[in-house]
Parts: sequence; C-alpha cells; structure tokens
Amino acid sequence: MDSIVEHIVGHLDLNLSAPLFVAIQGPQGSGKSYLSAQLKHILSQSPHSLNVALLSIDDLYLPHDGLLRLATQEPLNPLWAGRGQPGTHDTKIGVEIMKKLKSRAVDVELPSFDKSLFNGEGDRLPSGIIIDKPVDVVILEGWCVGFYPISTEELSARWNGVWREEAMKLHLPDLVSKFDLERVNESLRSYTELWSFFDLFIQIKPMPQLPYPSQYSIIYKWRTQQEHNMKAANGGRGMPDASVKAYVDGFLTIATSGQLKNRYIPGYVFFGDIPPSTATPAWLGKSLKLLIDDERRQLEVKTF
Repeated sequence: MDSIVEHIVGHLDLNLSAPLFVAIQGPQGSGKSYLSAQLKHILSQSPHSLNVALLSIDDLYLPHDGLLRLATQEPLNPLWAGRGQPGTHDTKIGVEIMKKLKSRAVDVELPSFDKSLFNGEGDRLPSGIIIDKPVDVVILEGWCVGFYPISTEELSARWNGVWREEAMKLHLPDLVSKFDLERVNESLRSYTELWSFFDLFIQIKPMPQLPYPSQYSIIYKWRTQQEHNMKAANGGRGMPDASVKAYVDGFLTIATSGQLKNRYIPGYVFFGDIPPSTATPAWLGKSLKLLIDDERRQLEVKTF
C-alpha cells in the first residue's frame, strides 16, 4: 500500500489546474474495491490531506430500463442479457463526470447503482454522492477499466485460439457466438474517451502459486469466497457455489426471468490486455502492476 500511495503522491502536482486521474483494474475478488477505498482514506488523511473522488465502473451501469432495452434490442446476445460486460455502462455520463471533475467543478454528482434492486438486476439510484469541493485525485476502479477494442483479425484469432482453449479448460457452455463478441468489441469504442482521462494506471494481477487448469481459475475461488462472506453476514442469502461459477462464466440463468446474465470470462479473454496492444495510453511508463498470490498477498510491485 505504501508504495502505491508514494507513487500517486509522487505524480501529483497541486500547481496544475486539473486533478490526477488514477485507474485501478483487477479481476473479481482481487481486492480492487478495498484497495481503492484504502487509497482514498489514506490520501485524505494527514500528511496528504487531499480531496479524493472515488467512482466504480459499476456505478456507471445503465439504469434498469436501459439494461432491459439493450437486452430487448439484442435478444440473442447472452453477454448483454444483463449488466456486466462493456456495452452495459453509460459511458456518456461517465465522460461528463470526468470533464466536470477535471475542471475542478463543485457540486458534481457521482451516480450510485444498487445491484440488489429488481431481484438482482439492479438499478441506478435517484441520487448519488455529491462532490462539494474541487478534487485533487480522481480514482475510477473496475474489472474492465482500461479494456480497449481489438481488431477484427485479432478477435478472430482469439476466437479460434485462446478462447477455445480457455473454454475447454474452464468447461464453459457453448452459448456465446463470435458475433456477440464483435458487438461488445464495437461498444468498447465509446469507452476510450473515458479511459483517456487517466494519468496513472494500477493493475492488480493474480499470480497463483498453486496449479490451476486456467489462469482465470482463481477468479472462481475469489468470487466464491465473496459469496460465502456475504452469506455469513446476511443469514445465508446468496448463490450456491455452482451458481457462482455460472455467474463468473457469464451464463447464469435467472430462474425468475429465464434470462442469461452476462459476466466476465469472455471479457478477460478477448479484451483484458493491460497494457493494451491496440493503443498507447498516456499512463504507459508511469503505472504500477501489483502482483498477488492465491490469498491476495502482495508478491511484487512492477512499473510499466
């Protein structure tokens, strides 16, 4: 944590008219939300005493009616049957918020999304968090933060190569088509303006020490732990382990609606290159990669 704080503070210039924008990316259960909250807390306290705005990519999800509209417009695409994948976020409002924060505007409202509403489909709340003073640091965290669109040729190569390999290793159901992924790829173009605000990038990268069938297998373990912790705290309400796997795969069937809930594995495989191979972001050369083991213990911090 100290090295990350020092890195952020070292790149902060309070004489500049704009805040420092920091992206934090990591897979489900890796601790990115915890890290982001701790960074906000530490940077806000003495001796730094900075004004920090923290936003999750989850809070930029389309409102419930927008998610339903997207699912209706693309009824055969399981990746857009619910929130999760690129294409289910309101990038327009995200860019507007970033512009306001960059100008050090006051009374900026950060949206808030409640995932428990509509039987877990979620909805944007009527009001969010108000930033009532100019900020020094802006943190945006999320699982797909920094994902860029890839070329048609690269998508085809991954479809015929690494995707088939990972699908076999993880026993994924054959429900996603190449066209579904092409639609998600197209939607990522609207995210690049949002990513363009970043000055620094912090990636949490799993480096499992135990043998697993796939590099993505650890995500199932971490997400299952999250579900167990939640159920222990709320009296047992939550998904069984088998449903957690389907949730992460992207193919959890919701019994009340029969819809397929989109999630994460396809996004990691096709668009999860950090740094991206198709762009040269401003944060390259001044960012950090936090390597963690199976138990989320820090192994090493690298610059990239």
